[in-house]
Amino acid sequence: MADNARAKRLADLIREVVAQKLQRGIKDPRLGTHVTITDTRVTGDLREATVFYTVYGDDEERAAAAAGLESAKGVLRSEVGRAAGVKFTPTLTFVADALPDTARTIEGLLDRARASDAKVRETSAGATYAGGADPYRKPADEDAAPDAPEAPEAPEASADGDDEQNGGVSRA
Repeated sequence: MADNARAKRLADLIREVVAQKLQRGIKDPRLGTHVTITDTRVTGDLREATVFYTVYGDDEERAAAAAGLESAKGVLRSEVGRAAGVKFTPTLTFVADALPDTARTIEGLLDRARASDAKVRETSAGATYAGGADPYRKPADEDAAPDAPEAPEAPEASADGDDEQNGGVSRA
């Protein structure tokens, strides 16, 4: 089994080779400049590689790009094998990256939260406090403040070291 550092290096190499080949070597019109390789992951045994990609465009362009990547899989795998120089070239699996969709969802949620905050701010603009500006009771002046009850004093030890709480037994 390969170590994680080797799998990481191979994943980085696969990402670079596939991106360069898509940009310069593949003449498929479905794989124009709107396909971006975002990440690559290789299994621990270096037999399978998952390549994540995004497509800027509508659903039709995404489907066309997926079909184009599937048809170019053999050429891309050959190029990866040539560049990697490993005993077994990993099989490539292309997966559409969900990152842009997730980012759009989070942006939509943040916009709703901003709108809700603005609505609350607008509603509370002319409001007053229910119990006054400072709801905590404070004495009018310090002389009129009621005295706090005193804490009970601890019993004192006698001169010979006996203690009332200890039943007259001294612990030294």
